[in-house]
Amino acid sequence: MARSRVVVVTALVAALAGSAASGWWLGGHAAATTTALVVDVVDGDTIVVELPGGTLDTVRLLGVDTPETVHPERGVECFGPEASGFTKHQLLGRRVVLERDVEARDHYDRRLARVLVSGDSFNARLLREGYARFLVIPPNLAHAREMLALELRAQSERRGLWGACPR
Repeated sequence: MARSRVVVVTALVAALAGSAASGWWLGGHAAATTTALVVDVVDGDTIVVELPGGTLDTVRLLGVDTPETVHPERGVECFGPEASGFTKHQLLGRRVVLERDVEARDHYDRRLARVLVSGDSFNARLLREGYARFLVIPPNLAHAREMLALELRAQSERRGLWGACPR
């Protein structure tokens, strides 16, 4: 009986390892990606891109929430201009890869995506450098743990908005 448990556990571990290698957390396939050119920056977490074929689309960066600069009711928030300026400086005019999670669009019909620049997540960079707070809206959870850890580290090191804005 003990031997059969070992065989079952070994088979289970092998199956999980194999499925992890093929991306089981994404339903067994790689995340859908699209290459685009950033043509405008609305604020720190929202950009406008030109897709192949010339179509324009507004993209809301997944997992992050930067302080507001253009919100009609909130006005300009602490560190909002810095976050918006950083996104503009880093992304405007650059080719990026848009990587989607579970939901393709939000309730404002903006494309939801992780933005990759030369293979690195710009969303993660916003958190790491203190330009954004972590914001996860299920079911888009692909990078939630990693992103929460980045925010917590930025907070503890008082980077960006964590050192500049009252809590």
